[in-house]
Amino acid sequence: MEYLDFELPIKELHDQLDKCKVIGDESDIDVTETCAQINKKLDKAKAEIYSKLTPWQRVQLSRHPSRPYTLDYIRAICGDTFLELHGDRNVQDDKAMIGGLGKIGDQSFMIIGTQKGYNTKTRQYRNFGMANPEGYRKALRLMKSAEKFNVPIITLIDTPGAFPGLEAEERGQGEAIARNIYEMMSIKVPIIVVVIGEGASGGALGIGVGDKILMLENTWYSVISPESCSSILWRSWEHKEAAAEALKLTPKDMLKAKLIDKIVKEPIGGAHFDRAATFETLKKELIATHKKLQKANPKTRIIARREKFIAMGNFSG
Repeated sequence: MEYLDFELPIKELHDQLDKCKVIGDESDIDVTETCAQINKKLDKAKAEIYSKLTPWQRVQLSRHPSRPYTLDYIRAICGDTFLELHGDRNVQDDKAMIGGLGKIGDQSFMIIGTQKGYNTKTRQYRNFGMANPEGYRKALRLMKSAEKFNVPIITLIDTPGAFPGLEAEERGQGEAIARNIYEMMSIKVPIIVVVIGEGASGGALGIGVGDKILMLENTWYSVISPESCSSILWRSWEHKEAAAEALKLTPKDMLKAKLIDKIVKEPIGGAHFDRAATFETLKKELIATHKKLQKANPKTRIIARREKFIAMGNFSG
């Protein structure tokens, strides 16, 4: 397990606990009481640290290398029922954007999401979770197929943004994202959006229009990353913590501003501390959300979806 800077007190206690258990295993000494005392200190340290997380610390947690990615959620929630579909039928198959059909319980879903890599090789293969135009066009193609066969859609967002390379712009990156936003406003089947990690810029919004928008507890959603904001305002990344605070990018900020509908709780310490519990929590939330959405008439649902996003541009001074 890797630990972030602010988690070092927890790491020290975990190390103490491991040593205590080794001593107990290798000798006849009863270490039960000592281990119990360390566990108490560990629980107290976790409660103190994770109850007072700053926006920047939540950003760090959302990027934790052990945190589950889109495919982890799909495999855990759908099991062997997931069938990945490839290609935009125009240029190529974008490995940063994945999608396909899968079952959650007895209900089929079209599941689409941005995928990061686990090591240097897979990060390059997945382009660090940054989709090209063909990725967004693939996503739209799958959404249109889902609409045709009356299959509800789930999108999972975890991206530092759309790929900003010259070749992506030449192939119409901005148009591809804008087209997705426009088309998703009118898709007749229910759309559930979940931010499972980073939700940055138009790269996230390109698959982020839905009837219900959920955010896991230790994620962020913003027009720009704290580092990029800091480099623009202060010409340096040194002020990224202040930028994270100013951007109001945490799930609580998003819910308060009515930009999302619900925060999905994570195990204490983050999704990576108890993956199984996180997967089960999200699975239940997706099933419950879909049950509510499917009761609505498609026309009513589309009107409500449009009104939700139109309202985001209204401010009273």
